Amino acid sequence: MKVKEKLWTYEDYLKLNDDKRYEVINGRLYEMPAPHFEHQDILKRLLNILFEFSEKEYRIGKVLPSPFDVILSEEIVVQPDIVFISKGSLKNIKEGSLFGPPDLVVEIVSPTSYYRDRYEKFEIYEKAGIKEYWIVYPGEKAIEIWVLKEGKYELHSIASGEGKVRSEVLKGFEVDLKEVFDEG
Repeated sequence: MKVKEKLWTYEDYLKLNDDKRYEVINGRLYEMPAPHFEHQDILKRLLNILFEFSEKEYRIGKVLPSPFDVILSEEIVVQPDIVFISKGSLKNIKEGSLFGPPDLVVEIVSPTSYYRDRYEKFEIYEKAGIKEYWIVYPGEKAIEIWVLKEGKYELHSIASGEGKVRSEVLKGFEVDLKEVFDEG
């Protein structure tokens, strides 16, 4: 849902004085509704799996859930559902936010965020140089993993219903869809 018709910047964003969540995408301010149970359950599962691999087992970086500001430019401030920041990129965390691209982002699509996640953020993340973009579709129990190759995203791994997806950025890391979507 678009909030106001003015060109918003990171500086304007910082001046917001309420408890709502927002993103600034191409100078437009978007209020982000509270996520539903299914979204948060999937987020929790994926976050735990990514945490176990990247922080506990291999200690190759940090995994953080939203809300966490990622400042990609003066007119683009996003809060991906999950962010992986490699050890080498941790230096870009200043004032409690990440200034510049993380190595990997995950967006869990909802009916109200489909277009923004699949098209707008896809293009933004590609242009920003984010190496890997996971798009999670709860309704389809599907995950797409897009990897940056020569400045453009290419579909690297996909599974729907059952099966596994594997990361390019996190070498040796794969996720079984049952671990993410099963309602056990």
